[in-house]
This record gives sequence, structure tokens and C-alpha cells, in this order.
Amino acid sequence: MAASYASSKRHLVSKIRYHAFGAITALLFLAPLAWSILVSFKPSIEARQPPLPPWPVAGPSLQNYENLAQYGSGIWTYAGNSLIVSAATVVVSVIVSLLAGYGFSRFRFPFKNALFVLIISTVMIPFQSILTPLFLILTKLGLQNTLTGIVLVYVTLQLPFSIFMMRNAFDAVPKEIEDAARVDGASIFSVLRRIMLPLVLPGVATVAIFAFLASWNEFLAALILLTDQKKYTLPVLMAAVRSGQFGTIDWGAVQSGVTLMMAPCLALFLLLQRYYIRGLTAGAVK
Repeated sequence: MAASYASSKRHLVSKIRYHAFGAITALLFLAPLAWSILVSFKPSIEARQPPLPPWPVAGPSLQNYENLAQYGSGIWTYAGNSLIVSAATVVVSVIVSLLAGYGFSRFRFPFKNALFVLIISTVMIPFQSILTPLFLILTKLGLQNTLTGIVLVYVTLQLPFSIFMMRNAFDAVPKEIEDAARVDGASIFSVLRRIMLPLVLPGVATVAIFAFLASWNEFLAALILLTDQKKYTLPVLMAAVRSGQFGTIDWGAVQSGVTLMMAPCLALFLLLQRYYIRGLTAGAVK
């Protein structure tokens, strides 16, 4: 009995330590997010003062959000641009990577492996080194300073990872399922749409999350390829707010912008986290 009691006590202590460590780690990660949200509701004058305490002493205020809404063409114009670019990037990336991943996984064609390695190897090319060629190409095509051009650039940068993820997702699905559908007379696109697509939804969710986060938070390409202020995305707006006028920075407006930018990212991740975790491990074990 004494040995059993001692073992149970050690197990309880170990469990408490484990959960305490997890709680402390979670608080460390959540603290910056909570601080940004709380500071965004401080009055502008109070937001410029030392950060402690992080909550608004004089009571919550929407003054920072009102100031941000009046900046430039208005926060909702830039948020709409970011939403259009991100949504288009997600849709195009998912469609192209879905078809390409299915092709690389299920079909045989000349130089299949060499082509796949060539696509993946483009990840090693620094994005900054091809900005000038991209600018010249978009100018020749008449797509410079357009949201369409930005979407094409983001899709191009996202496709290597997306195709890799979707090929692994299709590889994890037994071919016998597809063969059974073919025997029943289903066409290739019917098999892909009705049979394979529901089975690779975790991979699709992973591609969608990565494409959205990359396009929503991307700054450098939007800054260089867009010259019309009304077409700026949220990251470019935040850089302009951060620079301030005459050396002054409206920290309240900055934190309110940060809060608005991270809200869709958190919502999307929480909504698709189950599929996202399954998608990352797709194809890892056969």
C-alpha cells in the first residue's frame, strides 16, 4: 500500500508539473497578443506612455480605431484590398496545387520526378533576388500596380510548398479506393471531386491556411509592386502608420492595426486547426 501510495503521489506531482509548465508556456505566448489588444483600447495619450499597466486605466476607448479609420484612404479600403488578395491567392493556390498534386501522385509521365524536384527547388531562391525581374515582367504584362499582379506573385511563391503538401496528401490515400471508383465507371474528374477531395481535405486546409497567412502578412512585394496608395494592403498601411510624422508614432493606432490584422489569422487557424494538424502529417506514415 505504501509503495502504491508513493507511486500515485509521484504521478500526481509529475502531472501537476507538466500542466503548470504548459500553462506558463501558453501565457508567455499569449502575453504579447493580450498586450496588443489591451493597448489598442487605451486613449491615444495613454497609449504613448510606459506599457505598464497594459489595460486602459481611464477606461476602454475606441479612439485608436477611429484614428486608424481616418488614416489615408481608410482602414477598410486597405483591409478590403488585403482580403481580396488573400482570398484570390487561397483559391488559385488550392485549385492549382490540387490538380498538380493529383497528377504527380497518380500519373506517370516523362521526367516526372525531375520536374517535381525542379518545382520544389525554387523554394531555395530568395524572394528578394527576383523582385526586379518580377517588377519588369508585370510591367510588360500591364499588371504592375494591380491587385491581380500581386495575386499572381503570391501564388507563384506559394505553389512549391502547396504542390508538395497535396502530393503527400494524395500519396496517403490507398489507390484501391480510386480503382474501385474507376471500375464503377467514374471519370478522372469525378474520382477527384467526389472520392479523393473529401479524403485530402486536411491537406487542402493546410494549403489554404499557409496561403492565407503568407499573402495576408506579406509586405515587401506589396510595397514595391504597388504604387497607388488606394491599392495598398494592410501591412503597407501599418508601415506607414509606424513611421509617423515628425518622428512621432501613434502607438495606439499601431496596436489597433495589429489587432485587426491578427484577428482573421486567429479565426482561420482556430476554425481549421483540426484539419491543419492532420494535413501536416499526411503522407508521413504509409
